[in-house]
Amino acid sequence: MGKTIQCRIKARLENVEELKTNHPDHSFSLKLKCTSCGEVSDKWHDVIESEKFPGKTGRSENNYIAKCKMCGRENSLDIVPGSNASYTNEDSEKFKSIVAFDCRGTEPVDYRPSEGWLVKVEGSSKVFNDVDLIEKEWVEYDEKIQDSVGVYEFEFQLH
Repeated sequence: MGKTIQCRIKARLENVEELKTNHPDHSFSLKLKCTSCGEVSDKWHDVIESEKFPGKTGRSENNYIAKCKMCGRENSLDIVPGSNASYTNEDSEKFKSIVAFDCRGTEPVDYRPSEGWLVKVEGSSKVFNDVDLIEKEWVEYDEKIQDSVGVYEFEFQLH
């Protein structure tokens, strides 16, 4: 195992019982830094737990593998199995880890939330699928509870 980095989120939830990713097919969009030379990618890299790629030796498979364009080192990153967690109404406005990354030679320095989130409404059986958090907030209306449902002030930390 390499260095473990957690992605922690914080948001204000309105009438939301649970906010979670569509694990294991959720795409975590990351900017990565080579820990060997310090080069930070200018592109976003999608890391998906259900996708595996073979390393150059062919002995291991990882969720992300790339050669640093500056120093040539092959770096890899995996989503730690079982590390995906839900963010619930009890977590509202507090930071909570939702996923951990096992980093070897690279580490995430930025995270961009995107589509693919699931929102379970409090007091209703309604689940909104494929919620897009790229704007760092989302709002909808639930007929059953006759009220708005929302995710606001979305923030993250990587450490």
